[in-house]
Amino acid sequence: MNPHESQNTEFKSSWHDDYLKWICGFANAIGGMIYIGRDDNGKVVDLPNYAKLLEELPNKIRNAMGIICDVQLHEETGKKYISIKVNPYSVPVSLRGRFYYRSGSTKMELTGIELNEFLIKKAGKTWDDMVEEKATIKDIDERSIATFIEDSMDKGRLPETKGLSTFQFLEKLKLTDGNKLKRAAIIMFGKDPMRFYPNIQVKIGRFGADAADLRFHEIIEGNLVHMYHEAQVQLNHKFLIRPITFEGFMRFEHDLYPMVALREMILNALVHRTYMGATIQMRVYDDRLTIWNEGALPYDLSLEDLKREHSSRPRNPLLANACFLGGYIDAWGRGTLKIIDACKDAGMPEPEILEKNGGISTTLFPNMRLNAVELSSDQDDDERRGEGVGKASGKGRESVGKTSSKIIEVCFVNPSITIPEMAQRIAVTERSIQRNIRNLQRAGLLKRAGGRKEGHWEVTLE
Repeated sequence: MNPHESQNTEFKSSWHDDYLKWICGFANAIGGMIYIGRDDNGKVVDLPNYAKLLEELPNKIRNAMGIICDVQLHEETGKKYISIKVNPYSVPVSLRGRFYYRSGSTKMELTGIELNEFLIKKAGKTWDDMVEEKATIKDIDERSIATFIEDSMDKGRLPETKGLSTFQFLEKLKLTDGNKLKRAAIIMFGKDPMRFYPNIQVKIGRFGADAADLRFHEIIEGNLVHMYHEAQVQLNHKFLIRPITFEGFMRFEHDLYPMVALREMILNALVHRTYMGATIQMRVYDDRLTIWNEGALPYDLSLEDLKREHSSRPRNPLLANACFLGGYIDAWGRGTLKIIDACKDAGMPEPEILEKNGGISTTLFPNMRLNAVELSSDQDDDERRGEGVGKASGKGRESVGKTSSKIIEVCFVNPSITIPEMAQRIAVTERSIQRNIRNLQRAGLLKRAGGRKEGHWEVTLE
């Protein structure tokens, strides 16, 4: 017999009552074996009190935790050692009121959020599957449901929803229990999820070379549908500067990061985060973009597994199912693969995926050729180069400056946006916005319909 120390195997030269914590951890995880009388290399050592241990250990384990373990005596090269086989338990096992869990090759005590999730899981539930007693149908945002249904059209996965009430729609998505709403309903479509749970946010910060150089930031609050869309808008219009190249008189903007990868990163964070933990954090640096969400990987899924085909193991299965029906994600554990493939197709380095601070961190690094292109300021871009804005049939967006292009984009998405809101979103002065709008209007690419307060913008790129 030649066992090896691993995730579910421990070697101990002698017995100490503190090792009851290891037994508790195995019982709460996938079970395991503890060998008493073997050193760290698995070599049998002298165990003079084996007879006493063989008699005492079963009672000690039963009295401390209320579980039964198989304790056996073995002999090798004339030396005795003891094996303790710990079976996994479907109910939570505690040692003197404390809960331990075997994760990888370490034993950890469960407290706070981790303990809460562990107890919910042992009860056959997940956090998002629990009923939110304080919530009513009035807490659901019907506009977010309408957006979700519209987003789902291309995929055709959503069941027929025409004629359904809001509550019946949530029932279709399995987000209700009787006449009650589940937590997933509030996270997915709630008017104000933070009224029920803290930190339902995405924080985006623009940094320079390091974390000490914070230049500006935005905080996005709301339900999952809103945060998913708004995070992309904020990234595109405020945080990501696009390198510019020219072919003759034509100007082209390039994405530093593929949007497919960014969308998958945002969705992965929203679906797999621990919703009672810290907020999602996105950090945009000069040379990289990182997104972090709290929530460790399942015990039998490694970082290397994320880089190849793997089973889908969502932390919040109801949210994952809703996002699948809405066409946001696949249900086959392909999120990280799509990020990796998108970076490869864009000529970018492979993304870095790490377990960090109790969560998962994913970092993108830009295409170095594009990153080397000089990123001009608004004045350099629109004025120093003398581009201005000119008509080019069918090429309207290619013939405008960077700020003017962004104005067209935000007006197309939100025709009612105000000049101060544009300035904040694009991160330039109101004076620059006004100057670029005049140029766009002279070029016939943008019109104002109605008055200053009640009017809206009309984009005309034909």
